[in-house]
Amino acid sequence: MLLVAACGGVFERSSQPNGPSDGAAVTGEPTDVTAEPATAEPATAEPSPPGPASAAPSDAPSVPPSVDPLASPATGSAAACAGNDDNRKFFAKIAATVEWPVYCPVLPAGWFVASGQYRLAGGGWLEIAYRGPSGARLELREGAFCDDPDGCVPGGTEAGDAAFGGLTGTFIVADDGRLVVVVDRAVKPSWVVIGSGLDREAFVTFTGAFALVEG
Repeated sequence: MLLVAACGGVFERSSQPNGPSDGAAVTGEPTDVTAEPATAEPATAEPSPPGPASAAPSDAPSVPPSVDPLASPATGSAAACAGNDDNRKFFAKIAATVEWPVYCPVLPAGWFVASGQYRLAGGGWLEIAYRGPSGARLELREGAFCDDPDGCVPGGTEAGDAAFGGLTGTFIVADDGRLVVVVDRAVKPSWVVIGSGLDREAFVTFTGAFALVEG
């Protein structure tokens, strides 16, 4: 059943959406970045298996030879975003509404949308997670999503700068082994991506390739 809040939307395991003005709740089959376009609102794949992956397992994906997803002219400025057309519409709708720059992952085949939600009120924010090969995972948060002084970033050790699309962020190795890039920590808006099951080279390659979605 469609679950709609007045302030936002969420990807959940439910029926097709009715297109509310500031959010939606849907489910779908796994969304491969090379899949054919779908017709629903932002779709989601089956949830990622429980349990965190290590930061750099022996079979962790290395830097891919290419990060060219299937682009779709039907989604305009979000054409580079990983996923199907409904995932790209998710980013395009938010970018057209909020006043801060919206970035989306550009990922190779083998990555799927696991979950996502957004809110357009109060400055707006989005959260979306992707799962990839060998248990790899990316969690992306953007906008006015955090009220905590720590910026809703895992504790860890700062290890220099790293790109977040066209932005420059701080690279952090979290105490639990996850990898983080954060831009404007504890500020509204801010941008955070958290990766697990990836080595540093692959992770920063992905974060540096994030595409700006024009509003």
